[in-house]
Amino acid sequence: MLADNLRNVRETIASALAKRIGEKETGDEVCLVAVTKNHPAEVVTEIEALGVENIGENRVQEAREKQAQLGHPGKWHLIGHLQTNKAKQAVESFDLIESADSEHLLRALEKEAAKQTKVMDVLLQINIAREPQKTGFLAEDYEAILPVLDDLPHIRVRGIMVIAPNTPDQEVLHAVFRQGYDYFCKLKRQRSGIDYLSMGMTSDYAIAVEEGANMVRVGTALFGARNYSNRGY
Repeated sequence: MLADNLRNVRETIASALAKRIGEKETGDEVCLVAVTKNHPAEVVTEIEALGVENIGENRVQEAREKQAQLGHPGKWHLIGHLQTNKAKQAVESFDLIESADSEHLLRALEKEAAKQTKVMDVLLQINIAREPQKTGFLAEDYEAILPVLDDLPHIRVRGIMVIAPNTPDQEVLHAVFRQGYDYFCKLKRQRSGIDYLSMGMTSDYAIAVEEGANMVRVGTALFGARNYSNRGY
């Protein structure tokens, strides 16, 4: 079943790539991040056996408990909101923090990465739709943070992360993801080492890829509905 689901996701990505209009600065390859939130640790082993090495988790503690069972196979992405008091554990446990959403958090990550003699890869999360229930830099705060990045030698910004509104309106989704792509292109011109535009989840990743995403975060389409009884993580 998982192999069939993975094939369907990859076919959807390929179809979305074919619908792009013109060449994108994000390239024509898409990194699939398998979101294992609220699924047992075994699914990490299963999806990696099928060739997917990027694992996404929303919570630091859940990732650490899975890694306690499995070790640290593949590349682990933190895709959920990170509180600054978990910065130390996040730097220890993740290869990419996609949800860097404030100067305060970036400075906390810088402090912990320096202690661990590690350069921490991050994406800057932008709240393009300005949804009050979601985290992420608002446009004006995002612009203000860019000069600060040069003061954070242990933080390496690799790109942009966007979460679109939960809406069936495809025009809204296209517009948000199109703005995300514009932010990526501008950042790529401003800084070196900008590689990733992470946009799209199970409900909207095809549209995100059409608009230029080269990293998508997919859970339910791979593993089925989450088991929220696994809240012991």
